[in-house]
Amino acid sequence: MARRRVWTALAVAVASAAGSVLLRRRRTRNQSRVDLYFDDGSMLSLGDSTPEAERLLPLAHEVLAVAGPGCR
Repeated sequence: MARRRVWTALAVAVASAAGSVLLRRRRTRNQSRVDLYFDDGSMLSLGDSTPEAERLLPLAHEVLAVAGPGCR
C-alpha cells in the first residue's frame, strides 16, 4: 500500500511539472519581442509591452511582410 502511494505521488509530481512546462511554452509562443544585437556582442530583448517595442514592432512586421515568409 505504501508503494502505491509513493508511485501515485511521483506520477502527480511528474504530470504537474509537464503541465507547467507546456503552459509556459504555450504562453510564450504568441508573444512578440524585439531583439537588438550590438557590435560588442551584447543583446537587448524588449517584450511587446515596452514602449520601445511598441514603436518597433509595427515596423518589423511590415519588413517581414515585404521580405516574405522565408525570413521568419
